[in-house]
Amino acid sequence: MIPERPHRDCKDLVLLGILLGILWETRCTQIRYSVPEELEKGSRVGDISKHLGLEPRELAERGVRIVPRGRTQLFALNPRSCSLVTAGRIDREELCMGAIKCQLNLDILIEDKVKIYGVEVEVRDINDNAPYFRESELEIKISENAATDMRFPLPHAWDPDIGKNSLQTDGSKYPELVLERALDREEKAAHHLVFTASDGGDPVRTGTARIRVMVLDANDNAPAFAQPEYRASVPENLAVGTQLLVVNATDPDEGVNAEVRYSFRYVDDKAAQVFKLDCNSGTISTIGELDHEESGFYQMEVQAMDNAGYSARAKVLITVLDVNDNAPEVVLTSLASSVPENSPRGTLIALLNVNDQDSEVNGQVICFIQGNLPFKLEKSYGNYYSLVTDIVPSYNITVTATDRGTPPLSTEIHILLNVADTNDNPPVFLQASYSAYIPENNPRGASLVSVTAHDPDCEENAQITYSLAEDTVQGAPLSSYVSINSDSGVLYALSSFDYEQLRDLQVKVMAWDNGHPPLSSNVSLSLFVLDQNDNAPEILYPAHPTDGSTGVELAPRSAEPGYLVTKVVAVDRDSGQNAWLSYHLLKASEPGLFAVGLHTGEVRTARALLDRDALKQSLVVAVQDHGQPPLSATVTLTVAVADSIPKVLADLGSLESPVNSETSDLTLYLVVAVAAVSCVFLAFVIVLLELRLRRWHKSRLLQASEGGLTGAPASHFVGVDGVQAFLQTYSHEVSLTSDSRKSHPILPQPNYADTLVSQESGGKSESLLLSGDSVFSKDSRALIQVSLYQIFSSFLPSFLFFLSFFLSFFLSFFLLSLSLSLSLSFLFFLSFLSFLSFLVLSPTLECSRTIIAHCSLKLLGSSNSPTFSSGVTETTVASHSPAIYLSIYLSVYLSIYLSIYLSIYLSITFL
Repeated sequence: MIPERPHRDCKDLVLLGILLGILWETRCTQIRYSVPEELEKGSRVGDISKHLGLEPRELAERGVRIVPRGRTQLFALNPRSCSLVTAGRIDREELCMGAIKCQLNLDILIEDKVKIYGVEVEVRDINDNAPYFRESELEIKISENAATDMRFPLPHAWDPDIGKNSLQTDGSKYPELVLERALDREEKAAHHLVFTASDGGDPVRTGTARIRVMVLDANDNAPAFAQPEYRASVPENLAVGTQLLVVNATDPDEGVNAEVRYSFRYVDDKAAQVFKLDCNSGTISTIGELDHEESGFYQMEVQAMDNAGYSARAKVLITVLDVNDNAPEVVLTSLASSVPENSPRGTLIALLNVNDQDSEVNGQVICFIQGNLPFKLEKSYGNYYSLVTDIVPSYNITVTATDRGTPPLSTEIHILLNVADTNDNPPVFLQASYSAYIPENNPRGASLVSVTAHDPDCEENAQITYSLAEDTVQGAPLSSYVSINSDSGVLYALSSFDYEQLRDLQVKVMAWDNGHPPLSSNVSLSLFVLDQNDNAPEILYPAHPTDGSTGVELAPRSAEPGYLVTKVVAVDRDSGQNAWLSYHLLKASEPGLFAVGLHTGEVRTARALLDRDALKQSLVVAVQDHGQPPLSATVTLTVAVADSIPKVLADLGSLESPVNSETSDLTLYLVVAVAAVSCVFLAFVIVLLELRLRRWHKSRLLQASEGGLTGAPASHFVGVDGVQAFLQTYSHEVSLTSDSRKSHPILPQPNYADTLVSQESGGKSESLLLSGDSVFSKDSRALIQVSLYQIFSSFLPSFLFFLSFFLSFFLSFFLLSLSLSLSLSFLFFLSFLSFLSFLVLSPTLECSRTIIAHCSLKLLGSSNSPTFSSGVTETTVASHSPAIYLSIYLSVYLSIYLSIYLSIYLSITFL
């Protein structure tokens, strides 16, 4: 075994030598490059062909390539440029983190020579990374009582770069936070800082971190009240345990340092028995009953203290409000037992002292007397009241004292006393002023309004008399317009008011009592006149001509529809709705040719004028108001259809209608004819009455004579043959001289020599006896009275009838001569009517006289029955009352005459 050892040692030495040779050769072929980091892909690192000693074309021929080391190839050969280029991004911090020098090694193989070249590439650092902190936000807590210059370490910053591109430090300096002045948490509880780290590269890069410095609280502040003084007003009737107010104190510290406890610092014994303070919440509440009358105000002092012994103080002022819990006290200080009847008004009866223990409004007392009693209370001094007389004697007085609290409390006292009234109160009207509305045109004597006054006195002192104060209205005394009932106060209208003349009336009404001296008061009364629709519209244009003619408006034949011909202008003196006017076309000679504006009154053409339209057009326009009932007025317009004014002037004379002229003249003539006929008839009646009075005067003379004839009814006279006499109408006239006692009857034709005897009720027949004649018996009571009205009654009907016939016939001829339009047939009709009336009435004249006499007897109450075969009944009627007989006769025949006259007039009018 020993001989083999040297051989083995030699063999090892040979291998070592070979290895060293290879290493030396390799060292001799090492290639070095230096490039900055972060180059782009394909960036040139070095000319590899130059360092290998080869031509560029030989690189591919000789198979030059990079022998890979590891998985990532950082470099590559560019066959075109024969350069070593980067195969990707090179990050020094990723490849050589923290190394001072970063070298990358690679091998290049030449295959044909099997020769390897080593390449060393140094990657230079660039400032591509900014410093950074591991924590972006930092929090440092420092107590507010920390001393100044105290240091607090800060974290380091990191920079992956090296050298000057990294953070610069010599290893002895560390970042620290230094407290330069004292902190105050109550002033600022947190501070926010920015911590910055910078490298030495170019350009310089920085990194930041946020630092929040939290100031820790220290119990260095005293509590403080929200307000230095607390006030509360509470009613005295609060229940025990009611919370009144809350005091509040705050401590700027926090946590346990901010806890505050409350307590009374100063409070008197009375307040301590009524109030308590909660030490934790600061609530002040009641523990006893409040009484305003005992103590109305409390003042206390409270304090707030924290755990460090710091404290604060505040005042508490509590006002106890009065509650109306005490009724008034009434004390009768003085009372008069009785008062004489003649005591003057205001005599003091009693003196009352009123007191209320409450205060302010609750202690204000009002004294009054219950019921409608005639007494009053007068406040004399302080709380003393005087009771004085006012109206009715002997009353039981109840005086009530009531305070003004809520609810009010009262006390009553009763006083019995006799008092007497005096006139110390003037009348008082129920209203401060009166007003009434009167429609115009009111009837005279209408009641307008009633005023009422009241006098608190009694008996005569309360009796009120009303009157009106003297005044003038539009120059006339007020008394000519209105009057007032002195007792009732009712105002009456003495005239009819016109709204257009007087729209309102101001009246002062006086009220007087009957006391001594009398007292009075007055009140104003306003009367407003309401407008009524009592005025018809007045047409201003076209104006009514004074000569009877009508105005003419011009309308050319070439006028188009809507042409303004004229305008009707009207006004209404009323007001309001009563004065609103509307215009209407009432009548037109050519309907549809013209139209009138409803509200404007404009007359316009409704269609074009035609040649067939008349030259003259008549329009009747009505203007109507809107009152109730509506009133209206009309106007007649004459429109001349012509193209020029000269043509209108030439035809103006022919515009007047002959029909209207004849109608107007006919009306005038009718009036003249009626007046003439009436005058003739009146003259006839006067003459007739004169004749009647003459005959009546003569009959009175006969009756006044001593030897006057005794009249006998005509029915008592009979003929010798027993037939009743006077079957026909006879006319008698008896004459008697004043110096003769004998009568001489004069009997006109026909005369009859027959002897007439009187038929008495006893059956005796006696001859007609005249007073003082031997032929007749003086003792006979049946005397003949010759009727003077027989002749008159026979003559009067015929005369009246022929007079009526004559006047009617005359009127017919008169009208015919005035109006050429009446034909001869109309005249014949009138004559025939008169003749027919004569034939009809003539046979009935006798019968009518008898009927009239019969009716007259009935009216006079006569018991004699008239006969229809003689005129004796008329004599009997005349003996009763000639005036009544004549009046009835004239009335009948006047009616006949007027009937004929009216028939003629109506015939002329309608035909």
